Amino acid sequence: MHIPPHDNDNRPIIDINDAKVPYAFFNRVTLNRDEEFVYELKEYESCIVPVTGSIIVNVYSLDERLIGNRMNNVWDGEPEGVYVPTGLTAKIKCACDQAEIFIAGAKYSEQLRPFYIMGEDVDVVQYGSDDTKTHRKIKHILGQKQNGKVGRLLVSELFTVGKGGWSGFPPHKHDTDRDGETHHDEVYNFRFDPKEGFALQLLQGENKKVGDAHHIVDGSTFVIDKGYHPCVVAPGYQMYYFTILAGKSQRSLVQYFQPEYSWQVETIPGIKDMIAKFK
Repeated sequence: MHIPPHDNDNRPIIDINDAKVPYAFFNRVTLNRDEEFVYELKEYESCIVPVTGSIIVNVYSLDERLIGNRMNNVWDGEPEGVYVPTGLTAKIKCACDQAEIFIAGAKYSEQLRPFYIMGEDVDVVQYGSDDTKTHRKIKHILGQKQNGKVGRLLVSELFTVGKGGWSGFPPHKHDTDRDGETHHDEVYNFRFDPKEGFALQLLQGENKKVGDAHHIVDGSTFVIDKGYHPCVVAPGYQMYYFTILAGKSQRSLVQYFQPEYSWQVETIPGIKDMIAKFK
């Protein structure tokens, strides 16, 4: 499901117990200097990530700390964040002229401990090649490094390397808990450089010959509850998408590749390392 860019007025774009992706949560918050935003999710753990700008976050036992070093856009530095356990109140205060903040969440009943994610805590993996048109960099904010500290939530920033090319390829899905696959709800938010860029996000049901193509622009949100979902960005543009994965029964992600195209896993440099980082 494609949600076009809009002013959400700091209200969740994907709220708790969403009809399509009940295990995921997503909010986009914009604040001006000294403005504050307070939230509490009783059934969901969450992660606060400043997209641009700097913020001060107050959560339970954590000392207040300034996070966020990207003043212009998502290509302007490394991500930072704060893990907020289920049921705790978080207060965000803007410490610059204007900040844009993403709040990612996953349904999880146990209350863990809050912590910061700084630059050195982000796990970066790059894979693919120009020849295969799959060159991509992934910055895991809540990834393998945070195993044991997080319940069901995976949070990453994905970048196409160069101008144009495929992402999420070979086509894969993760909508069923079974041997060789896990059920993970997924939510994306896209950005492009230059901003006029666009992509096509494909979504194909498991038993369908032909899927649906969605025209993705800067600020689009895309919701994936089931089906294969590769994406391609137009030539001449870099693409970024913020990725939320919320597991139904476990945090570790197991992707099921579409059988007709799964042979290409053997042809894309580094893709097996990329797959392992989501586990």
